Amino acid sequence: MIICSCNVLSDHQIRAVLRTNGARMTSQVYNCLGCSAQCGRCARTIRRIMDQLKSPCSGDCSCCPRALAGDAIGVNATEAPAYA
Repeated sequence: MIICSCNVLSDHQIRAVLRTNGARMTSQVYNCLGCSAQCGRCARTIRRIMDQLKSPCSGDCSCCPRALAGDAIGVNATEAPAYA
């Protein structure tokens, strides 16, 4: 089923990205699929699919900000950040 008519993204493509790349935000899903949000009407549906497939973040996917931040500052990206 087409989830995003602007970018012509199907639920199968979105699920595949979530399973292989572990994207945690809708912007990561778009990024991993080589596009960006246009009108934003599909974001809620993408989030719903993400919630259905939720799994712990490994921090090792190429589009994960945690992994990129770890590479940038030399921190283990799989550790949860400490908040005060």
